[in-house]
Amino acid sequence: MSTRPWIVDDDLWALIEPLLPPWPTRSPGPRPVADRLCLQGILYVLYNDIAWQLLPPELGFGSGQTCWRRLERWQQAGVFDQLHRILLAELNAVGRLDWSRACVDGPRPREKGGADTGPSPVDRRKTGSKHHLICDGRGTPLKVITTAANVNDVTQTLALVDGIPSVAGRPGRPRKRPDALLGDKGYDSNPNREELRKRRILPVISRKGAPNIKGMGKLRYVVEQTFALLHQFKRLAVRWERRTELHDALVSLACGLICWRRLNQPDS
Repeated sequence: MSTRPWIVDDDLWALIEPLLPPWPTRSPGPRPVADRLCLQGILYVLYNDIAWQLLPPELGFGSGQTCWRRLERWQQAGVFDQLHRILLAELNAVGRLDWSRACVDGPRPREKGGADTGPSPVDRRKTGSKHHLICDGRGTPLKVITTAANVNDVTQTLALVDGIPSVAGRPGRPRKRPDALLGDKGYDSNPNREELRKRRILPVISRKGAPNIKGMGKLRYVVEQTFALLHQFKRLAVRWERRTELHDALVSLACGLICWRRLNQPDS
């Protein structure tokens, strides 16, 4: 990773710029800060987990308030969700998505407050949020859902599966279903198994009160690695955004950046 990962290179900007909504030609007020600079300001906050108002002006990215407003505008336009889908399609086109299985998990990030919070299952005095993640067999994030920390993992299984975007990039219809879904005992549910089978997905989920499925850990470790990558973006490790939609916009941006790195890594 670059020592300044918030700097947007030309190739990444060429993907993002066409997704941005046009600025009104007769917008009142001074000339707005350039979109690319605002994006770099957003990334600086995402990587360093500082308050928006503490964004250093000497960086030249505009004020924290300007960057926050641009984030809000781009969230409403679905910019980062689109970026994530585009990069998934590019990974799919070069054969770097593993559709043979998907993995789910849901550890809890620390949180300061806002919507979609609830009592922590490990400390009832504190409220918190939780990220629920589904990734492919290589650990590429496909979908992340934010809920209150006291929401059981099992309740989000089908929402994660159904939330996988349609991924193009290869001949034929876009793909959005893995062949199998791997989950630990927190996802044990016979109704969910039936629903997965209706979607032509093989449930490989450990049962409560029984030994873990042999070899499951070696296959599911990728989801833990993906969470580690996701929470390297410090703004996501501790949730500060009170508005869930803005927090989710940052999550989508982080997922897109993880895909971008994988796309530019030598194939292993």
